[in-house]
Amino acid sequence: MYDQLLHWLQQASGFVWGPYLLPPLLLLTGLFLTIRLRGIQFTKLWHSLYVGLIVRTEPGAEGDISHFQALMTALAATVGTGNIVGVATAIALGGPGALFWMWMTGLVGMATKFAEAMLSVKYRVTDERGEQAGGPMYYLSHAIGWKPLGKVLGFLFALFAAVAAFGIGNMVQANSVADSLRDSFGVPMWASGLVIAVGAGAVILGGIKSIGRFTGMFVPFMIAAYMIGAGLVLLMNAGKIPAALALIFESAFSGTAATGGFAGVAMAQAIRFGVARGIFSNESGLGSAGIAAAAAQTKHPVRQALVSMTQTFIDTIVVCSMTGIALLVTGAWSSGLNGAPLTQLAFKTGLGGEWGGWVVTVCLAMFAFSTILGWSYYGEKSIEYLLGAKAIFPYRVVFVIAIFFGAVRSLDFVWTISDVMNGLMALPNLIGLLFLSGVLARDTLAYFKQEER
Repeated sequence: MYDQLLHWLQQASGFVWGPYLLPPLLLLTGLFLTIRLRGIQFTKLWHSLYVGLIVRTEPGAEGDISHFQALMTALAATVGTGNIVGVATAIALGGPGALFWMWMTGLVGMATKFAEAMLSVKYRVTDERGEQAGGPMYYLSHAIGWKPLGKVLGFLFALFAAVAAFGIGNMVQANSVADSLRDSFGVPMWASGLVIAVGAGAVILGGIKSIGRFTGMFVPFMIAAYMIGAGLVLLMNAGKIPAALALIFESAFSGTAATGGFAGVAMAQAIRFGVARGIFSNESGLGSAGIAAAAAQTKHPVRQALVSMTQTFIDTIVVCSMTGIALLVTGAWSSGLNGAPLTQLAFKTGLGGEWGGWVVTVCLAMFAFSTILGWSYYGEKSIEYLLGAKAIFPYRVVFVIAIFFGAVRSLDFVWTISDVMNGLMALPNLIGLLFLSGVLARDTLAYFKQEER
């Protein structure tokens, strides 16, 4: 019975994340929103980075955490194993051209991320504890004209997100860290699970303000540490970067011939794996980041939305690019390896020693830990929407306990069902974004007209 159920779930996952449903739907929605919002991710990118990373706060505005902390909380959830494992898998299965399609996914995904954040702030509510609560479940249930449809879509999103939080945002991450630390340093998996659970619990039990403060310090350090390691690989192989970039663009439209241990792929595979892994990494269209955006202190929804869209830029255009180009300039991509071992090989080759692999292991642990923190908040707000504020503290306790069990158990079933739920989150969210695209365009245009006065 278990094997049969797992088989059905794997088939469902393959369909949801396959080439005929979620990836093209997410990509086309991003393109549509890019047009409706007049290419806002290109015209306002530097302004958005300035507000989020330099200005950071908006004194006197309603909200629980600053612009910067909301951005870091969302980045905590998205800058994760997808940036190390996902990029390696995309290139291993789709060839160097997959990185180009990851870029395309990221660029149009910035418009989607803007839309999610803007609507999440616009339709957020103050809960019974005096904190902000928002996200797709709120704008779906409050803003869609036909209320029965909105209520059903909001319920489904919250349900899928709550289940996914325990899987892909918790147990799977803890298991990945424990497994990696055991293989690299011989640390027992139960010890890793205990440390992760205690560390995460110390942050999670304090709620969004505690998470915001911690991620505001930890996430910039985490990203900088990985970028320094990847940057050194690129610096030591700088002469090979032009050829690597040429290979990316050539392979994106013509496929890749066999090289070394690499079997070679067609253009269709480059598109499929590039788009799918790009979405997996930056989560644009899944709606999750809007939950963090809704907690931000801001005087206008568009202002926070501008900050939130930089999350996709940082995650995909910056961090994923550094991983992908490192795989190419070191030649590791054609080794026949996949996932984390492939990225470890690139760093070992590029940095000239075993310690290069240790850099990847430590960064993978930090990335996964931060993902647990970000997703704990997404799951918390989903549970609150479904069951009320009384369920929040028990949820936090169960979430922390699940971290330990995730670290020490085989998780094929948990991974598969959470992968399905993670993908299904996007369906009600995308319906909402399309229904409300007129509101998005109108409010955004009005905001910039007012700013120009």
